[in-house]
Amino acid sequence: MFGLLSSEPLRSTLDWNAVRFYFGDERCVPPDDPDSNYHMARTNLFEPLGIPETNVNRMRGEDPPQAAAITYEALITTSLGNPPSFDLVLLGMGPEGHTASLFPGTISKLDPKRFVVTTFGGSPKVDRITLTPRAINAARAILMVTGGESKAQALGEVLAGARDPDLYPAQVLNPERGTLTWLVDRSAAKGLAP
Repeated sequence: MFGLLSSEPLRSTLDWNAVRFYFGDERCVPPDDPDSNYHMARTNLFEPLGIPETNVNRMRGEDPPQAAAITYEALITTSLGNPPSFDLVLLGMGPEGHTASLFPGTISKLDPKRFVVTTFGGSPKVDRITLTPRAINAARAILMVTGGESKAQALGEVLAGARDPDLYPAQVLNPERGTLTWLVDRSAAKGLAP
């Protein structure tokens, strides 16, 4: 997707210098680590588009996790209000139903007052910093992009199964005043009723 956004014709459809970027989650690794979300975005989107570093508000994965979460929460509430009001939160879903770094078994343990917390898990299994459902659901728009056959079972449960966000964290997506849009390919949607 970053490659499409940073190439024509999409590249010219937006004044990219007017966009401020924030992160939904980050692995607790240095910013130049190949597993860093920031590294991937910098390499594939920010650098090709010439986005100034001042427009990028990254989670500091190289800092102690708790301190990084507190710092990022302060940054987003200072920049975007309390609760923070993102224009758009772009998310994906893992094959077990996680989104951001909200993994199965984490939702019930979250502090409901927080906008940014630490979790552990994923691939690789490392400490992570993530937006909470409270922060995500305050967005004006949430776009969930999901593809591949490995997501079909979880997608069916998230959209049509019994509600259990601790088992399928993507079920927490429920914007308070915004919109939620799912972009799903045929392979991921094969388990959904027509």
